[in-house]
Amino acid sequence: MQERLTVFTGNANPQLAKDICKHLGVALGDAFVGQFSEGEIQVRVDQNVRGKDVFVIQPTCPPTNDNLMELLILIDALARASAGRITAVIPYYGYARQDRKDQPRVPITAKLVANLIANAGADRVLTMDLHAGQIQGFFDIPVDHLFAAPVLIEHFRKFAGENVVIVSPDVGGVKMARAFAKRLDAPLGIVDKRRIDGLSTEAMNVLGDVEGKIAILIDDMCATAGSLTEAANALKKKGAKEVYAGVTHGVFSGPALERIEKSGLKEIVVTDSIPISADKKHPKVKVVSIAKLLAEAIKRIHNEESVSSLFI
Repeated sequence: MQERLTVFTGNANPQLAKDICKHLGVALGDAFVGQFSEGEIQVRVDQNVRGKDVFVIQPTCPPTNDNLMELLILIDALARASAGRITAVIPYYGYARQDRKDQPRVPITAKLVANLIANAGADRVLTMDLHAGQIQGFFDIPVDHLFAAPVLIEHFRKFAGENVVIVSPDVGGVKMARAFAKRLDAPLGIVDKRRIDGLSTEAMNVLGDVEGKIAILIDDMCATAGSLTEAANALKKKGAKEVYAGVTHGVFSGPALERIEKSGLKEIVVTDSIPISADKKHPKVKVVSIAKLLAEAIKRIHNEESVSSLFI
C-alpha cells in the first residue's frame, strides 16, 4: 500500500491530512500550494505520481473560494502528472446549501461544484455528512458518503445509563437524529421551528418528553448557530436538565460563538472536518477527530475493499 498510495493536501486542513497519514502509515505527499503575487492559486507537485493511487484531502470550508480552487488546481496538476487514480477527499463539502431551485432565478451550486470537481480530473469522491444526501447523485463519478455518527456516538457514550433524549433541532434532521437515538438506545425528540430569515430562527414547539433529561441535539452543520441555540433554549424552557450538541461540521460563522456563549448549551461537540482556528476556540466547543475513520475509508478504497460497513 505504501508504494502506490499517496496523500496530498492543500491549505484547508493540513493537520487533518497529517493525522490521516499517521493512521495510514504513509508520508504526506510533497507539493507546494500557495499563491502568485496577485492572489492566483499556484500549485506544484514535487514528486513522481505516475500510476499512483492519489488522495487529495481538502475540505471546501472558509475561505471557501480559495480552498475550492486549491482542490481543483491540485486535481488538475495530478491528472496532468499521470496519476493512476485521483480521489477527492472532501470532509466538508461547501456550496451544498444551494442544492435545489427553491425560488426563481437561483443557482444549484452543489451541482455546479460537483461538475467542476469531476471536470478537473477527479475519478471518485470521498465525503462526509453532506448537507443533503441527494448531492451524491449530482456527481457522475463514484461517491463514498461517510457519516461522523460513529465518532460522535462514541463521545456521547459517557452518558450511558443516564436519562438521555436525542433531539433534532428541526424536522429536516430527524433521520440523522433517529440514527443516533437507535445507537444510543435513547428516545427521540424534535424541535419544531420557524425560520425568520437566513440568519435567525424562532423555536416554536418541542415534540417529545425532555423534562429532567439530558438532551443531545444532533445536526450536520453549525454555521451561525441560530437553529442550535434556539433549540437549546427551547429545551431548557421545557425542563431539560442539561443540553449538549453533536455537530459534524463546525463552521461557526458570524455571531455563532456569541450565541453559543449566551445559550443554554453546556457543550457542543464538533469534528475536525473543518479546522477550528484560534479565534474560534471556545470553552463550550470540544473537537473530536475523524482522521481514523477517513483513514480506514481511504485504505479500503485503495485495496478495492467494501466501504459500506462505514456508512452507519
